[in-house]
Amino acid sequence: MIEGVKTKKLRVIPDERGRLMEMLRSDDDLFIKFGQVYMTTAYPGVVKGWHYHKIQTDNMVVVKGMMKIVLYDGRKDSPTYQEINEFFMGEHNPMLLQIPSYVYHGFKCISESEAICINIPTEVYNYENPDEYRIDPHSGEIPYDWSRKDR
Repeated sequence: MIEGVKTKKLRVIPDERGRLMEMLRSDDDLFIKFGQVYMTTAYPGVVKGWHYHKIQTDNMVVVKGMMKIVLYDGRKDSPTYQEINEFFMGEHNPMLLQIPSYVYHGFKCISESEAICINIPTEVYNYENPDEYRIDPHSGEIPYDWSRKDR
């Protein structure tokens, strides 16, 4: 796994009324600090990426549908430099994925309907000076093919 990336398997507690799933608690070992909470979505087959942050750490949970979240370690001084990690997250695999600063990430909706992701970053979004650095997901700058892999 890429240096600094952490995961937390999430427990779904169902009953006859519905279900409950805690995502991130302030007493979790991987909790750093709270910035804000936001939702992002993707329609089937859509890729959103690549980007990284210089300051913030992301804590992502897919709460509807399924997403393939892909990480690329572009940090030249990292022991996992140029490593790629794939995570298949969502209704069939509830987990939290913590993505450290300077690690590129992107995602693709792999479900038949819109997928919804909740992110709990450590920083608030700065509208005047966003902590976001982007690369086109299909440019080839990162050696990853977003197409489905039928093995």
